[in-house]
Amino acid sequence: MSFIEYFISALFLQAGYNSALVAVGAGLLGLSAGSAGAFIFLRKRALVSDAISHATLPGVGLAFMIMVAFGSDGRWLPGLIIGSAVSSAIGLLMVEWITRKTRLTEDAAIGAVLSVFFGFGIVLLTVIQTMSSGRQAGLENFLLGSTAGMLISEAMTIAIAGALAAAFVFMLRRPMTLVAFDPEYAATTGVNVRNIDLAMMGLALIVTVIGLKIVGLILIVALLIIPPVTARFWTNQVGPMIGIAAGVGGLSGYIGAVLSAAEASLPTGPIIVLIAFGFFLVSALFSPLRGGLASALRHQRFQRRVHRRQGLLSLARREPIYDGLTLRILRRSGMIRRDGVATARGRVAAQKAARDEARWAVARRMLPDDSAIERYDGLTPIERMMTPDQIDEIDRIIAARNGAKA
Repeated sequence: MSFIEYFISALFLQAGYNSALVAVGAGLLGLSAGSAGAFIFLRKRALVSDAISHATLPGVGLAFMIMVAFGSDGRWLPGLIIGSAVSSAIGLLMVEWITRKTRLTEDAAIGAVLSVFFGFGIVLLTVIQTMSSGRQAGLENFLLGSTAGMLISEAMTIAIAGALAAAFVFMLRRPMTLVAFDPEYAATTGVNVRNIDLAMMGLALIVTVIGLKIVGLILIVALLIIPPVTARFWTNQVGPMIGIAAGVGGLSGYIGAVLSAAEASLPTGPIIVLIAFGFFLVSALFSPLRGGLASALRHQRFQRRVHRRQGLLSLARREPIYDGLTLRILRRSGMIRRDGVATARGRVAAQKAARDEARWAVARRMLPDDSAIERYDGLTPIERMMTPDQIDEIDRIIAARNGAKA
């Protein structure tokens, strides 16, 4: 069976029970990572999740050594998950303690905890490699993730844990949203901000430890952060953002696991992260809200409006126009002839632009604190931003002033 054929079969869960379970488990992991990461991103605690992920390595090593010492298989996944959870929880509490009890900032505390725990974990892995039972342990797969040879029981554990993490995110979404945006107000409403912060980090911890086998501790932080960053390109609302982040994370995990299953030489973790980055790149370029292409088109439209406005004002004042882009815009819109002379339509539009400019000049003096004055961009017609009564009053002032000058 070719790679494409196997990929299509695995994509539709037809490549075997084990491959299907791994793909579903990776999808649930990505879904929970994306939704939990949305709150971490909104709370601006992304670096804390990085510390959590690196702090899992000593727990994996110690759990393996303890299980071997008691005569059991050191590769038992639930035991490794428990060890990594304890280790990362200690790292998380250390970051919080250093931040609260010392003058160090949070990023300094994260850097210290991350480097110390990760260094200790590498030392433990080196020691394990010298053990007779550690040479074939495969613990290095926890660095970058691997689904090759994953047991059905391990895939089932990851799938169940991912579903539970997603359920916890759903249950805690309201207080976490409140704390993420306004912790001071949340405290006045009776929400325990510190506990909710710990709950957010706890969800990141859960996602991290259950994702060690699939994504790896180095790259799991990417699955926590890339989906919500991607979702932010598409919406300004929290609910849709969480949904989009969960969808991006779930699809990244699912498609990445399917690709890894179709080609055993492809490492699962990096593939999942690259799929997530693909979603991010497409969003960064083509999102209609914040995408680069949409921003470029908005800038171009705004630039053309500015040139058109300034050209019309120059026509009204009978000033020469030298800018090439302004001349092209006025010609294409039928405001001037090829020789630069205003058409009848151009004279009407120029008179209106001049009248609007005079009206806004009066409005700024007459209504300096009006919201319309603050929102005016120099291009929007005054009829769209002020009431007819206000415009009539402005016109009376202009007429009285012109009469006085006459």
